[in-house]
Amino acid sequence: MTRSILRPASLAIAVAGALLAAGCFAGRGPSAADPIRVGVLHSLSGTMAISERSVVEATLLAIDEVNAAGGLLGRRLEPVVRDGQSDAATFAREAERLITGDQVAVTFGCWTSASRKQVRPVVERHGHLLFYPVQYEGLEQSPFIVYTGATPNQQIIPAVTWAFDHLGRRFFLVGSDYVFPRTANAIIRHAVQALGGEVVGEAYAPLGSREMAAIAGSIERTKPEVILNTINGDSNAAFFDALRTSGISTAAIPTVSFSIGETELATIGAERLVGDYAAWNYFQSVASAENERFVQGLRRRLGPTAVASDPMEAAYFGVHLWALSVQEAGSTAPRDVLRTLADQSFPAPEGVVYVDAVTQHAWKTVRIGRVRPDGQFDVVWSSGRPVRPTPFPAYRSRAEWEAFLSGWFDRWGGQWAQPGGQPGGRS
Repeated sequence: MTRSILRPASLAIAVAGALLAAGCFAGRGPSAADPIRVGVLHSLSGTMAISERSVVEATLLAIDEVNAAGGLLGRRLEPVVRDGQSDAATFAREAERLITGDQVAVTFGCWTSASRKQVRPVVERHGHLLFYPVQYEGLEQSPFIVYTGATPNQQIIPAVTWAFDHLGRRFFLVGSDYVFPRTANAIIRHAVQALGGEVVGEAYAPLGSREMAAIAGSIERTKPEVILNTINGDSNAAFFDALRTSGISTAAIPTVSFSIGETELATIGAERLVGDYAAWNYFQSVASAENERFVQGLRRRLGPTAVASDPMEAAYFGVHLWALSVQEAGSTAPRDVLRTLADQSFPAPEGVVYVDAVTQHAWKTVRIGRVRPDGQFDVVWSSGRPVRPTPFPAYRSRAEWEAFLSGWFDRWGGQWAQPGGQPGGRS
């Protein structure tokens, strides 16, 4: 089983160096000797660290590559790494700190939609720029956010259609109890209904929960043909443990996951998921010269057994898209960068990606992979070409979708996740 070897020391050095630079250059304008500070905001601790630490390393790899090529505008990039601690409010505080205290030119970060939605008003208030690298539920468009992960029509909806055609017509939906899974499952329910399938159950657990026996029991009782999984973070380990303890094997009921990639498999243990599926835009097994360079770069940085995942790749090419736009604009000012970002493209490890000028989301190729014993994925289906992003699924109006989101926000007491509580669901 391959395992990703992360280096906490490298993160600490990056933080210390950036903070030193912030102090040294305070109080005077930039010169050729001054670095361009860039923010990296992810969870280095808590339930989401299993996924986000590796995204930090991929971001730092891209920053190193830009510096090795001469930097930007005659200046080197200096990363400032902050820990969101798997807590949305902490993400908002750290975003404010990066912008006003560290005076970064751009921020690369967030994983959960709960954290992104807390950071969004901070970014917009300051006219700052955030590159967000993770697939998500859509229903959002911000003039100051560039979305390099997938929208529902670039991941969720194609995966449901493929699963309906190849795995079964009776679905059980399971997720973490926050805005992404709740919204994704609303979209999934509509897609299943349109296909003529059936959702036999739906259950949620709080982020970070280890109590999954009740959910496994609901799955065993309702006997679906397919499980669609939007659990995030290290709760996935507990979920698959509960499935196997209940005697639910991959052969009996396959699972299609939307937030498990190679780095999660390296931690959870691929042997428990062999034969299950995941839907992404990138898998490490993609054959291309660009992907080979990306993977080798990660292994030089992290060690020979390091693995690459979709959010890592989306974070990596996000840095390069920003760098191209800065060079073209001759400026790091967010509004200047956004003008040159429109219709920008880059030969990413997953294939050529394009920034959609209207939505600021990336055009991306859709892929479905089957888990192998070595922790990699065999690609069993691909869209074959980049798919245009559609942040707002057309079967509801934008106003209706925004009302849907507001309903959950109000229900959760002005938060984007269930504030504590016990695992629950319906079937």
